[in-house]
Amino acid sequence: MCGIVGYVGQRDVVSVLLKGLTNLEYRGYDSAGIALQDSGDIKVYKSLGKLINLKNELEQRRAEIKQPIAGIGHIRWATHGSPSLVNAHPHSCTCGKLVVVHNGIIENYKELREELSKKGCEFRSQTDTETIAHLVADEYSKTKNLELAVRNSVKKLQGAYAVCVMHKDVPNLIIGARKHAPMLVGVGEGENFIASDTPAIIEYTKRTIYLEDNEIAVVTKDTVKVTDIEGNVVTKKVETLPWEPMALSKLGYKHFMLKEIHEQPDVIRNVLNGKLYDIDEPIALNEVKLDSEILKKLNKIEIIACGTSLHAALVGKYIIEDFAGISVEVEASSEYIYRKTTTDASTLVIGVSQSGETADTITAIKQAKAKGSHVLIITNRPDSNMARLADSLIPVNAGIEVSVAATKSYIAQVISFYLLAMHLAEIKGSIDKSYLKNLKHELIQLPTKIEEVLSNTTTIQECARKFSSYKNFIYIARGVNLASAFEGALKLKEISYINATGYAAGELKHGPIAMLDETMPVLSILIPGGITYEKVLSNSEEAKARNAKLIALTSSNDKNIDVLFDVVLRIPQVSEILSPAITCVPLQLLAYYIAEFLGKDVDQPRNLAKSVTVE
Repeated sequence: MCGIVGYVGQRDVVSVLLKGLTNLEYRGYDSAGIALQDSGDIKVYKSLGKLINLKNELEQRRAEIKQPIAGIGHIRWATHGSPSLVNAHPHSCTCGKLVVVHNGIIENYKELREELSKKGCEFRSQTDTETIAHLVADEYSKTKNLELAVRNSVKKLQGAYAVCVMHKDVPNLIIGARKHAPMLVGVGEGENFIASDTPAIIEYTKRTIYLEDNEIAVVTKDTVKVTDIEGNVVTKKVETLPWEPMALSKLGYKHFMLKEIHEQPDVIRNVLNGKLYDIDEPIALNEVKLDSEILKKLNKIEIIACGTSLHAALVGKYIIEDFAGISVEVEASSEYIYRKTTTDASTLVIGVSQSGETADTITAIKQAKAKGSHVLIITNRPDSNMARLADSLIPVNAGIEVSVAATKSYIAQVISFYLLAMHLAEIKGSIDKSYLKNLKHELIQLPTKIEEVLSNTTTIQECARKFSSYKNFIYIARGVNLASAFEGALKLKEISYINATGYAAGELKHGPIAMLDETMPVLSILIPGGITYEKVLSNSEEAKARNAKLIALTSSNDKNIDVLFDVVLRIPQVSEILSPAITCVPLQLLAYYIAEFLGKDVDQPRNLAKSVTVE
């Protein structure tokens, strides 16, 4: 993995590939490369590190590039083999006539590599991808038909792949194939594109064809043919992308992450639009196909997710159980898929993913469907593989998110869970109507309250500067904001590389308190109005007694808090049950400003990828 773009047409091929890769940079990567069909030859250019290094390399060697008619490009996030020039994509066969770029993991590459080595193939890298190049080249030597060679090759691959192939002897042609990894074709006039994600092509066309598993696309500048793995032609729908190229602009912000944090009030409005018309009317989730009869048969709900989406799921668990009285289990997708679950037809399974292409979650969803479960997907990508597997769908409408660290997609997922919990409660009649009416009213007010936080970040910036030199951090909370502590700590880890951990505040004294001293700051999330406020305050006092520096995130005006805590970050008054939708914002900003003060790469932190398409 991590990003693929291909182009056949009359534009400047190098510029199209570099622009496409630039728009995929947010996915995270450690090397980059392109291959060009140029003057009857295949030319490959690679570089380590950021894409600017490849651009500089190409600029220095521009004189040797004539008039390429097609090309494929890739940014790599290392899975097999360390980040190095030899491991960077594209990879070629022994003779160099055939080139391949690939996202995913080939699980049987060692066996294939051994077999191909015996046939005389010379391997140069440690990657699984190079195996594909030699395999297709071997098949091509038998058939002299590139499409057939690709088809025969992918039948032998075990694992996940989105792969693009070009051959010197077959000009003006790119072949793409996919299984368990996203790939789409961009349809133009006298030109066509192929890519792993829509930002790579959105500047040139909004017309796309999404490939499904075991489908192969044969792309020229004038034609697109899609077949199944046996060669049968598949009729595909040409869809229109929902986004504009402007979504990939920073619009004057220093980083995409800061821009996306500031977009959150409008994101909430977008999520609520069409779903919460009026506080006196029921929640409208038109793509959620759950009714009272289905709910009667439910024994439980399982929510499966990864990373930040897992934290949104924890908020979802709390409020669904609170509002609808249905037992909810939350589990990391990577754990769910490797154990014997009790999932069955009486289980509602909710999959949560920003990209809708998270490999672990897709596998878990498929397992749940096989057991007869109703599957509901919450995703930012209604065009994704996961959305296509859904029985019910909640598109979160956050718009494209470029920064690797999720912010606006997280808050959109959280708001979606509030709407779902209210929707289920309304169907079941399990919540007091006047209480629900007040919650809806407060939901509508949330964007304005978040704008208030965003309009005055001075205290947050001062706090960030004060604590940016610390090497470790602890975040504590109870109840519905426990997920906020986990998510706040994750944000700090992701972009500043500070070792931050979230804990249930009551668990502090069951081990973690041993770590507390003047070098270990503790951030406490304490929202008045519920049963946990006084308890978190008490836990904070325990930390203070061990000389820990204390930060409070609160809506309380209690003057005693100013005495106890070294820094107090205040948010507008909000009901405790709805507070995760606002506490996340100052925590995002705190992580952002600390990372900025430390000079970190905020939008593209090391070792991370935006969309994890391998298990």
